[in-house]
Amino acid sequence: MDRIRISSGAPWETSVGYSRAVRVGQQVFVAGTTATDAAGALVGATAYEQARQALRNIELALQRCGAQLTDVVRTRMFVVDIADWQEIGRAHGEAFGSIRPAATMVEVRRLIDPQMLVEIEVDAIITQAPESAP
Repeated sequence: MDRIRISSGAPWETSVGYSRAVRVGQQVFVAGTTATDAAGALVGATAYEQARQALRNIELALQRCGAQLTDVVRTRMFVVDIADWQEIGRAHGEAFGSIRPAATMVEVRRLIDPQMLVEIEVDAIITQAPESAP
């Protein structure tokens, strides 16, 4: 099976040795994703805003792999303050409310940047062929 690696272009992907996403067959694995923009700047001051941006970044990575949010079967949310669970859960629910993947949320001591409040990773299985172009 072919292994397709997707890069975000972040300079540390090569130095740390990871990809933003990897597709093998119909399975897609998106690495821990934070609330950064295309230039690498943090987006959002609240846990809700950061979770929404992280989920937008995840959706873009999925699309680059030929997947979509509806293909997601598992999410993992790493939060620096579990008291923010409702804000992060609200953003997660907006993205996955009708999809309802298996999900885990755990509190961690810290993330790589002290201003980061949440990091999310997902696993997806592509179950439908992409729609053909007209």
